[in-house]
Order: sequence, then structure tokens, then C-alpha cells
Amino acid sequence: MKNYDEKTINELELTAVKIRKHIIEMLYRAKSGHPGGSLSAVDAIVALYFAKMKHNPKKPDDPNRDRFILSKGHAAPALYSILAESGYFPVDELKKLREADCMLQGHPVCYCTPGVEASTGSLGHGLSFANGVALAGKLDNKKYHVYCMMGDGETGEGQVWEAAAVASHYKLDNITAMIDRNFLQIDGNTEDVLRLESVYRRWRSFGWHAIEINGHDIKQILTALDEAADHKNQPSMIILNTVKGKGVSFMENNVDFHGVPPNEMERNLAIKELTLLEKKLEAAL
Repeated sequence: MKNYDEKTINELELTAVKIRKHIIEMLYRAKSGHPGGSLSAVDAIVALYFAKMKHNPKKPDDPNRDRFILSKGHAAPALYSILAESGYFPVDELKKLREADCMLQGHPVCYCTPGVEASTGSLGHGLSFANGVALAGKLDNKKYHVYCMMGDGETGEGQVWEAAAVASHYKLDNITAMIDRNFLQIDGNTEDVLRLESVYRRWRSFGWHAIEINGHDIKQILTALDEAADHKNQPSMIILNTVKGKGVSFMENNVDFHGVPPNEMERNLAIKELTLLEKKLEAAL
């Protein structure tokens, strides 16, 4: 596993703040969308795209690229912002989120948006799709890795567990799945809606190599991704313990912001908070 210096960690943390600002601005403009789960997912996806995955924005269809599948498609603003900052399309396109005929729909659509691997949003399907891509890679002797992010509430879907069994059966060690474990879904706390604990033991019992970390600690995320990539003969699951609405104080752990965009006052407060954090991180570089 690699050692990551403080400068690299700082730069990734700074990128994560920039992505969170994009999310707030996009949803405010669109007057629609899902801030809570987009904000909680940011750090892991930033670590993937800017430090771990093999991908090339100039060759989005490179057959040897690593793949990322956002199964929790309502967190599309996070993915879109990261794709834009990676160079897949101009950052100005983010201003058009959810407009008719634009490339950035409310949930990811693979034939609309460069860099999007799968059309998602109907929850529970992403891991099955990832299995197919990973199995194809094995059959074609490709070295790419497949990453899939799910929401914790999403894992109440039965298809997730069928897919979990399939990945274990075929020893798909070219899959790393992640759960954004923020404990909140649209109807409230996950443990009230359909208890999930212990997530770690469940995935272990399905034959997965399970890793549980702080999903906002960039160094822990990178270390877990390295561990998963090095692990053989089993698929890997990284349980990201996160905070819904991370980075914006009044959205944190607030289920009301699962699918409600910020109004003007909330947008201004959020941008102010994030800008202060951005300046603090810049000063540390």
C-alpha cells in the first residue's frame, strides 16, 4: 500500500470542498435535487477520481479504464461535479443541472454524460451491473477495476443481496463496492425503517472482504482502496461511516435535506461555511 503525504491529502480535501460548493450551487439553481446524500458521498468519490482510478477524460471509452458506478443515482450532483473538475466536460455545464435536453439529468444517464458508466437511480441495481462489468473483465483478461457506491438505505433492496452472493461466488476481486453509511434515508433513520446493523458482519457473512472506516477521512479512504485492490479471491466492501449533508452545518444529520434543495438564505449560509473551510485548507498548502 502507498504512503500518502500531507500535501496530497490536503489537496484532495480542498478538491472535496470545491465539489461541495458546486453541489450547493447546482441544486440552488435547479431548485430541485438531493443535497444530503450528495454531500456525504463526496470524499470517497474525490479520492477515487483524483488519486486512485485509472481513467482518462480524453478517452472516456478506453477499454482498459477503471469503472465507477453510482448506484445511489440521486447523488448525481457529486458525480457530475467531479467529472467536470476531472475534465470530462466544461464546469459551466453544471449550471444546467436538470434542465430539459441538457447532459446533466436528475439521475445519471450514460448516453447523455461523458464519463457516466451506467444509468442509475432506480435503487438496488448498481451492484448487479458492476458484477456484469467485472465478470466481463475477467473473461476478457482485462486488468480494470470496478467501483460501485451504494446508499445504506438502498441495501434494503433484495437485489443487492442477490448481487452480493453472485460477486462472492465468482470471486470477483476486481470489484470494490462502497456503502455511504450515513444512517438516513428519505423516510428517516435507517435503523427505524429497516435495521441494517451490523453492516460489517452482514457483508462478511456473504463472503466479502469488509473494511469499515471514517468515510470523510481521505487518508483512511485511500488506504482502504489500496487494501481492497490488493485483496485477492474475494470482492471487497468498504463501509464509509459518513454524515448526511457533510460540510454544511445545518444540513448535517438532517433528513429534511435528503431531497430538498437550499433556498437563497440556505445557499448563502452554506457557501459562506464552505468558503471559510476552503481558505483554511488553502492556507495549509
